[in-house]
Amino acid sequence: MVDTVLFEKRDAIALITLNRPEKLNALDYATVDFLMEVLNQIEDDKGIRAVILTGAGDRAFSAGADIHEFADSVRMGPERAVKAFCRRGQALTSRLEAFDKPIIAAINGMAFGGGCEIAEAVHLAVASERALFAKPEIKIGIPPTFGGTQRLPRLAGRKRALEFLLTGETFSPNRAYELGVVNKIVPHDELMQEALALAECILRHSPLAVARIITAVTRGLNTTIEEGLQIEREQFARMAASDDIREGLTAWIERRIPQYANH
Repeated sequence: MVDTVLFEKRDAIALITLNRPEKLNALDYATVDFLMEVLNQIEDDKGIRAVILTGAGDRAFSAGADIHEFADSVRMGPERAVKAFCRRGQALTSRLEAFDKPIIAAINGMAFGGGCEIAEAVHLAVASERALFAKPEIKIGIPPTFGGTQRLPRLAGRKRALEFLLTGETFSPNRAYELGVVNKIVPHDELMQEALALAECILRHSPLAVARIITAVTRGLNTTIEEGLQIEREQFARMAASDDIREGLTAWIERRIPQYANH
């Protein structure tokens, strides 16, 4: 049996590949569960400090949920469908969003439905010029269920998000960049090189500070500005007691590159 999620460690960077190219890397339940297990392994590995997530083949990052499997759950009733499909998908995107090591999506092709929702949830995304995005759930009579009705409006604004949520039409990498879904568009053959370069840039900095920033941003987005500032203070206080802040300050004063330990 072929693993539907591949995991490779490149020094301090983990490369995760959705590996169902014959199904356009569709997210069946087993793949989602396996991906969650891989994230647990990465979280526990102190040697890994950044993650790149991509899709196998040249056609798709992920075409979204496995519709045949989802249809079987719907036939079993709403309670079964919500538990097996909606909660599972939302748990995945929430896990990606709150993961305290930076996750970079390398969007190598089609990112539809759940694939687009993963792109919305991860911390950073680099898109191939061949990438294509869509929120096609409305075409099968449902709203997005992996967080797409919530994250895309937060990224793009209500009206721009509703345009794609209500029409199901595809949109280009340039439009995805305008909407805040991706950070950068690159030639297809340079996609992984660019994703790795972005990860390497982050690796120069304190892993504790990176985690604190991710936490502050993720938690703060869903609060008032006052609550968000409190979260920011809390995250700073955690850093103020660490060796990393002392090393960072000393290195700056001594005009040298800081040397941070893995945590």
